[in-house]
Amino acid sequence: MLSKFEQVQKQWGGSNDVIDHWLMSRQQLLIDYCKLAGLPPFEPKARQLPTSTQLQLFCQQLVDYISEGHFKIYDKVMARWQATGYSPTTEISQLYHQITNTTDPLLNFADRYCEITDDSEDWDDFDQQLSTVGEKIELRFELEDDLIELISESLSVPPGA
Repeated sequence: MLSKFEQVQKQWGGSNDVIDHWLMSRQQLLIDYCKLAGLPPFEPKARQLPTSTQLQLFCQQLVDYISEGHFKIYDKVMARWQATGYSPTTEISQLYHQITNTTDPLLNFADRYCEITDDSEDWDDFDQQLSTVGEKIELRFELEDDLIELISESLSVPPGA
């Protein structure tokens, strides 16, 4: 995920302030996921469960990232499009719908673990749940990459040009 993110950042970073903000938010979420999962370069000497505080912070960040994507980023793009006379294509609408399909599983994870305590019994299948969340985040990022490409192209060329 990290190397793919670096490629996307090189390709689309600096092309638009909305996209730059989106990529910065994504980068922070990705870093915190890697820390939580104990993935390189944050791998601890001995794999152990995160603290409940670390997990709660990640859950809040995950919710913030999803909310920002749905309610801020998309709204900013729509405002830009309206200002230039552009409207979303069927492909853009379908991609956005696919992105929203990843929302519930991610929010369900956040709901389950947002108030967990260190001595809770809900840690039993945490590694599997975290792995599944990683897969959903990766899928979401791939779909967002496609959407970023379409958005970037749409914002760089005025309609009818």
